Amino acid sequence: MTHTYLLEVGVEEMPAHVVTKSIAQLHQRVAAFLKEERIDFAEIHEFATPRRLALLISGLADKQPDVDEEVKGPAKRIALDKDGNWTKAAQGFTRGQGVSVDDIEFRPIKGEEYVFVNKHVAGQPVATVLTKLPGVITAMNFPTLMKWGRHSLQFIRPIRWLVSLLDDQVVPFSILDVTAGRTTRGHRFLGHEFDLKQATDYEAALKDDFVIADQAKRKALIQEQIRTLVEDNDWVLDEDLTLLEEVNNLVEWPTAFAGAFDEKYLVLPEAVLITSMRDNQRFFCVRDHQGKLLPHFISVRNGNQDHLENVIKGNERVLVPRLEDAKFFYEEDQKLTVDQYVARLAKVSFHDQISSMAAKMARTGAIAQVLGQELGFSTAELADLRRASEIYKFDLTTQMVGEFAELQGIMGEIYANLAGEKPAVAAAVREHYLPIAAEGELPTSKLGALLAVADKLDSIYSFFAVDLIPSGSNDPYALRRQAAGIIRILAAQDWHLPLLAFQETAAKAVAPLKPAFDYQKNANLVKDFLLDRIKQALSEDRLRHDVIDAATTTTVADPVAVLAAAKLLASHQDDAGFKDQVEALTRVIRIAAKQEVVAAVDPARFVNPSEDQLYQAVSALAPQADQLSLEELFTKLLALAPVITSYFEENMIMDKDEAVKNNRLAQMHQLAALTARFGDLDQLIVK
Repeated sequence: MTHTYLLEVGVEEMPAHVVTKSIAQLHQRVAAFLKEERIDFAEIHEFATPRRLALLISGLADKQPDVDEEVKGPAKRIALDKDGNWTKAAQGFTRGQGVSVDDIEFRPIKGEEYVFVNKHVAGQPVATVLTKLPGVITAMNFPTLMKWGRHSLQFIRPIRWLVSLLDDQVVPFSILDVTAGRTTRGHRFLGHEFDLKQATDYEAALKDDFVIADQAKRKALIQEQIRTLVEDNDWVLDEDLTLLEEVNNLVEWPTAFAGAFDEKYLVLPEAVLITSMRDNQRFFCVRDHQGKLLPHFISVRNGNQDHLENVIKGNERVLVPRLEDAKFFYEEDQKLTVDQYVARLAKVSFHDQISSMAAKMARTGAIAQVLGQELGFSTAELADLRRASEIYKFDLTTQMVGEFAELQGIMGEIYANLAGEKPAVAAAVREHYLPIAAEGELPTSKLGALLAVADKLDSIYSFFAVDLIPSGSNDPYALRRQAAGIIRILAAQDWHLPLLAFQETAAKAVAPLKPAFDYQKNANLVKDFLLDRIKQALSEDRLRHDVIDAATTTTVADPVAVLAAAKLLASHQDDAGFKDQVEALTRVIRIAAKQEVVAAVDPARFVNPSEDQLYQAVSALAPQADQLSLEELFTKLLALAPVITSYFEENMIMDKDEAVKNNRLAQMHQLAALTARFGDLDQLIVK
């Protein structure tokens, strides 16, 4: 016999951005709990709205299976006293297992005998097991937590009701002063409290009370309603899946509607209009078939069609002050020059322990010039880069960005273009912020990409210099995201820069600037920090840990080369003969790592032909190694495996003759040096 169980946690309205993650977490935790408790089930269906997290579990087993298990106890010398009587340790152990000392057996383990008992554990009914769910629920974690009343429990929002129904029977438990039952709540304004007869009634009963509990069905309904409005008005919708997800998690009974605003606001840049509507009001923007933004919007109400005209007018009325403010700021901001805004940055703090924003820009500019020269930027490109680095934070002092912080960089590009700056310079002002998320958009222009790298490097060097270093999950200045962004930008641009060893060069470049501080401080920690971001990037590509360890245990300072080496090793790890080839090379690497040598290889000291054979092969490869691609070099190194094998069969490295020994060690070092571009091949696990 199987059962259906309904669990519902009713709360005050949750923030939209946590709803989807919270129901996924509850699902995962309850599934893990049932597995741990040995309760089989067929399926878990999720329901989530701003006011509830619910799971409907079908095919739930009637009880836990009975278990017969063998349990190990204390050693025999502890279980029996010197007279052969059972000690309190033995008696306590058996009592705890629900058996008696008569059930004890002795069994040897590694030369010593131990107590063992066999016990039978009867499976508990599923209803009994489910009473443990409060511990699962209260163990949930959230980005923000609340306490309420005099309770110590922290949760995303105060818990107001609980439903716990096994088929048609309540499984009783409590969390704080809320006792689980069969009473749920419909829509806050359109519905009421009511009792569920049985678990399977849940979705339909809530729908009758103005709640679409299934988030996927609710989202599909919103999309359908929006599509109807778009088709009826012959509009083109600005697709925005992030906004759709947010709106879906704000409503329980969605009703989409269209509103309008005065055409005079269309003089504003699109980014300003979209931000005012989407980010501030959760409105969807619409266009005509030529792509021009229209003075209309679509929004979604948490309710039905009743008095919808009043709702539309209210939303239109709320939007007008935002657009009026934006229009005022836009016009006022253009009364000052870019350089006047830049001058204000001397009084804007980057961080109170580091410098002003103006000083940060100066450091970034110095770093950018060094990197640009390293990458072979032309004189004109370096001049544009210098101008971009002189102004790239200027929009922080504009009124528009002061009101709409999310437009930083975007307004910078718009205002820079209006002021007559070169388009490439203006684009770099916007792009230097990118990427703004782990998988976010990257800069597309050379100028924007390099300015983004320089700006992020300065942030990392500066915060490390004043010991504000990320630890654990604590990263208030998003330095991990910035480091990951650097790695992604370099890889996308295929820029080979000695970034892992660049801090000393950067420190020299900024040395003449004020305020002066130890810009090279914690250099080893910075290198490890950047290497960790490389490892993270490779982990996200699902590379094996040994391959990642091999490629990142390196003296190579070029992150793009490290990434390429890891991917190359991964691409060959399943090749036929790879094991023998790598083992031949790693034998050389291990010997070289253990023994220092200062002398060069002297062919006159060769004793056996295999020494000369290896010498000729390595001598032919070494001069061209730096010009070969990674793939070409790796192929040629693997091809040396037979020569290396013959060498070890014929020669003992640690020869009694000191000169011969040192010469052979020199050969090992000569060959091992050629593998350095791939990291430490000895880290590879070959099978």
